Amino acid sequence: IIHKVVQKAVADSLRNAALLLRLQFHDCFVEGCDGSILIKNVADGELKARGNLGVQGFDIIESAKARLENLCPGVVSCADIVALAARDAVSLVKGPFYDVPTGRRDGRLSRMSLAENLPDVDDSIHVLKSKFRAKGLSDKDLVLLSGGAHTIGLTACFFMQHRLYNFTPGGGSDPAINPRFLPQLKAHCPLNGDVNVRIPLDWATQNVFDVHILRNIRDGTAVIASDARLYDDRETRQILDSYISSNGSGTRPSFNADFAKAMVKMGNIGVKTGSQGEIRRVCSAVN
Repeated sequence: IIHKVVQKAVADSLRNAALLLRLQFHDCFVEGCDGSILIKNVADGELKARGNLGVQGFDIIESAKARLENLCPGVVSCADIVALAARDAVSLVKGPFYDVPTGRRDGRLSRMSLAENLPDVDDSIHVLKSKFRAKGLSDKDLVLLSGGAHTIGLTACFFMQHRLYNFTPGGGSDPAINPRFLPQLKAHCPLNGDVNVRIPLDWATQNVFDVHILRNIRDGTAVIASDARLYDDRETRQILDSYISSNGSGTRPSFNADFAKAMVKMGNIGVKTGSQGEIRRVCSAVN
């Protein structure tokens, strides 16, 4: 049922694949993978946090939930729908299909203050590593989940302003940006321009899940700052290079297979079971 809903959504707009993948990330990084980001009937819900600006895909989750409730009411949690929808979305844009453990229950709490520690586009590599480690995720998971999440989809010029026009004193740009690429970024996101204009996160293959985003990072053509930061640190740089450079034996690890493992690992963060949560009737409100 969920697969059919996601399949139609991605057929209607390839952008929906990236939205569903991002939705799971933003759900799991706050109160755990409990569907708390979907709750909309509170004044200070976590969706209103700065780090959740632009998060979408809620209508797709609600559509799947409505169909499930009609056929098997009170059985499938919104949190499980989010995890399964993300997996299906990835597979529909040539990414891996992987088994998703189910049995999550939905949380009852959604608070903006709890979302203040989400990874931010302008975080340093040390801050990014710290935020991932706080959730039980390794440096390898950071590379896989950041790269995987940003191999598809778009970002808004809103998230580019600091990197392009205020990265160094006097209004300089991030020196990690390839000098040949910088004029392209500035042309799409001019100073004092429309910050709602959207640009691809992976210029070459924005609608295909692939390893190209890692080559962009290596070559200085990453679009957002947090992606570029993965090359600032020796550990994350070595991990990233391992997926795009053959070692002496001519082999390299599978980005798709390792991304799938990282997604399952992320999907286990803070899972609620039994009396810890509920099965919501609608995803946007607690029962």
